[in-house]
Parts: sequence; C-alpha cells; structure tokens
Amino acid sequence: MSMETTAVILRGPREIGLGKLGLTAPGPKDLVVEISHSGISTGTEKLFYTGNMPPFPGMGYPLVPGYEAAGEVIEAGSETNFKVGEHIFVPGANCYEGARGLFGGSARRLVTDASRVTRIDPGLGPEGALLALAATARHALAGVDKKMPELIVGHGVLGRLLARLTIAAGAPAPTVWEINPDRQGGAMGYEVLHPDNDPRRDYRTIYDASGVGSLLDMLITRIAKGGEVVLAGFYTDPISFAFPPAFMKEARLRIAAEWEREDLIATRQLVESGALSLGELITHSVPAEKAAEAYETAFNDPACLKMILNWGAVHDA
Repeated sequence: MSMETTAVILRGPREIGLGKLGLTAPGPKDLVVEISHSGISTGTEKLFYTGNMPPFPGMGYPLVPGYEAAGEVIEAGSETNFKVGEHIFVPGANCYEGARGLFGGSARRLVTDASRVTRIDPGLGPEGALLALAATARHALAGVDKKMPELIVGHGVLGRLLARLTIAAGAPAPTVWEINPDRQGGAMGYEVLHPDNDPRRDYRTIYDASGVGSLLDMLITRIAKGGEVVLAGFYTDPISFAFPPAFMKEARLRIAAEWEREDLIATRQLVESGALSLGELITHSVPAEKAAEAYETAFNDPACLKMILNWGAVHDA
C-alpha cells in the first residue's frame, strides 16, 4: 500500500503551495516521521523561491523545500535503533514521487534514513526545528584554529546564534552590527550597534552573518593587522575585494560551510543543558495551510526573524 503526504511544493519561481505527493516505501533502515513544525530558510530557500539559486547537482523544480523539521517517529525500520513515539530533528528528506527532495523537510509525513536524524527533547516544540541553524552557527565557531568573533555583522537568527554560542563558550561578549532598527533589539548579554556608531578598526575576528558579499572591503578596513573575516552566510554573487587594503592588513579570509553531524549533536547537548537558548528567535508561526503567505512574509518582512509552519492541523491518511 503506497503512502501519500501533504507537502509544500515549489513548482517554479514564486509558484508555491500545498499539494499531495506519493512517498517512497520505507526500508529496514528508514523511519516514517510525522512532522509537527518546519522552518523556512531566508537564505537558500529564498534563492530557490526567487529563481536566483546558482545551479548545482540535484537542483530543479518541482521540489519540496525545507531542511529544518521536527516531528515524531510513527514507524521505525527493523534495523534502526529508534522507537515509535520518539521526537526527532529531520534535516530534510528525499522520499517523494513526482517532486525533488533536494531539501524535502516541509511535509506532514516523510520517510528518511535513520542515520540522518537526531533525537530531541519533545519539550522544545517548534524550537526543535531550529537545530540545524544553530548547528550551522556552531560549525562556524568550533574546531582547530578557529577564533571566536569579536564582531558579528547582522542580527538575524544566525547572528544571534553566533553571539549566544560565543558567550556560551566563555569568550568575551561580541559586538553585533545591525542597520535595521527592527532587528536591533533582543540582545542577550552583548551590544548591538549601527556600524556608523562603532569607531573600532582593530577587530581580530569578524564574522559576517549578513550574506552581503559587497561588505567585504569595508570589513577588511575594520580588522587589526593579521585579522580574519569569516564569511558565515551564503553568497550568490562572486566574492571580490580590493587587494591593497587587504595587503596592508595581511588579512585572512575563511569560509564557513554547513554543519556536520557532530555539530548537530553538540548543539543539541548545549540546548538541553541550558547553555544555549533557542528562545525569542521564532517571530512568526502559521498553519501549514497558509504556506504561500508564510513564504512571502518570511522573505519580505524585515520584522520576521524566523517563520515556522505548524503542521498540526494537516491530516494524512
């Protein structure tokens, strides 16, 4: 007997809505998961939504977006160590008939290899869907020869998580830049400034969480000699910079990629221990039936830090 699910389907640029899709049959290493909440990414998902995503393998329409999902196991394969009723974070799935699952997390029900998911505390509720974004921030910070940020550019969700993780690691509180008045509030133990109000030009490490590559020249002028700029966002245009200022500063440039599994596990431990809060990051939560409106709000309303789709009212047979 084949299964169906209700999913968000992006059929082409700005063509989005709910639809029914068949699910591939689960195997002994798979889980069937009922999703309670999924997040909307204002980085990569926005690029697919607008049609501006640079081509890479697996890309194409129609697709099911979403790589931030939390839910409950409703079937567990015989070769998994999961049980029905456990709550997990799912970083997307490729399990749909008739649509690509390049991300694949924004669906009421999905099938995924058990090795991809992570157990979470059910008490997290919708905040459980934020685990991947927090792990991305952790990946940028943790590891050999990585220095904690003294300055973070951008006070969106990624910038806030970078600042919170810096403090959780016991490092001095960073300064955060934000030009949008709607996003200057909500700091937890650190200062948020407009860059025009910050005279410092000796930062040893600057993390850019804005995704605006054209800021690089200006950021290089703000580092100390031998300082580092970390590109922690996602950049669609070619990155370039003026060589003479970078030469004078002996600047270093590092690119932070997406999280790895160890980041996910470490981040979950930080959240469960209370060292890292995921609170006050979700500003909007709407029923999944209103997905089309939710995507417009997530991408176009500056007051929207994080949009969550609630799948609770969607029933699949």
